Amino acid sequence: MRFIAPGEIDGTARAPPSKSMMQRALAAALLADGESVLSNGSDSEDCRTALTVVRALGADVDEEAGEVTIRPGAREPARRLDCGESGTCMRLFAPIAALSGQETVLTARGSLAKRPMGMLEEAVRAFGAKCQTTDGCAPVRVRGPLLGGTGNVDGSLSSQPISALLIALPKTARDSVLEVRNPASKPYIDMTLGLLGRFGAQIDAKKDLTRFEMAGRQNYDGIRYAVEGDWSGAAFLLVAGAIGGRIRLLGLDADSKQADKAVLDALRQAGAKVRILGTRVQVERGERRPFEFDVSDCPDLAPSLCALAAGAPGVSIIRGTRRLRIKESDRAAALREEFGKAGIRIDVGRDEMRIEGGKIRGADLDSHGDHRIAMAGALLALESDGGMKLAGEECVSKSFPDFFTELEKLKRG
Repeated sequence: MRFIAPGEIDGTARAPPSKSMMQRALAAALLADGESVLSNGSDSEDCRTALTVVRALGADVDEEAGEVTIRPGAREPARRLDCGESGTCMRLFAPIAALSGQETVLTARGSLAKRPMGMLEEAVRAFGAKCQTTDGCAPVRVRGPLLGGTGNVDGSLSSQPISALLIALPKTARDSVLEVRNPASKPYIDMTLGLLGRFGAQIDAKKDLTRFEMAGRQNYDGIRYAVEGDWSGAAFLLVAGAIGGRIRLLGLDADSKQADKAVLDALRQAGAKVRILGTRVQVERGERRPFEFDVSDCPDLAPSLCALAAGAPGVSIIRGTRRLRIKESDRAAALREEFGKAGIRIDVGRDEMRIEGGKIRGADLDSHGDHRIAMAGALLALESDGGMKLAGEECVSKSFPDFFTELEKLKRG
């Protein structure tokens, strides 16, 4: 259990590397014809898991001097892949594993064992391979080869199987047309397309991201790639600045395709002062006010935005929250429960949350084993009366291992 004291924020930090971009880069590098070198890589648990899977799928992986070198095809791929607690890893690598003619089992640990994976069955089967989940959850069994062709896939629950198909289909024997119904989190699909372009893939995408055409038997180039800063993790530090005083955050690309860059719009609506100077983002506390924001394309922002709303007068409304129920925890329920302990009422509807801002009292909070709930609890502590005790705080290692260290440095200025 960790105690987080209230305090002012005034300092400079560096954004953590993007685990979403790194996992996609690892997947593409695995399929490349030559060696790839990734710099500024994430040391989060999710990315460590993806590295383990890349090794299991036959690549040599060297880590030295802050760089990760991937050499594909060094050995025969394993038939069992441990995806740990990373939903992104399982969804990204299932279609890639299905490129092989052998059966591969993708296993899960912890909360991932209960997260929905049924969408993988539709995605993989649509292009000629076999896929079987266990009552819609892990373990997931796939057997290829993934053939390509034309397939129609539901994208409403998660964009990750769509990204996975975009990575895998250019390597199939046939040309492919991927049609997507109700694509969610479109910026994440754009991220994948941009990254694949760096590796030399050629994919024609309809503007609304409902149809993709690509030739089969494409060659991916081995490249040098610097992983950009993570707007998802950075959002918590930026909100800390808006709540507690001021922060200067380095290493962020204001032109990034990452969905969670939208946190800047939410901060401005909530009264914070935002300045962007190259790769530096400065956020300073302003006159706090309630706000309304839609997280349909960026659901991972919801926990940090709840903390932003908690200390603002009036009622803030966060819409597009339907998919929060299928994250590492039921995030909507967890936020309602934990913020309630601190005196902040959150009403949860089918697709929105209403946060009634007010005085925040100290409390004993639980992370629910969810890294973003833990970080939201730490933000709540900053303007609380007496601070927060937080149980299960070690789960932040999933995405942002140094979060608490960075937060304490910022409090010291």
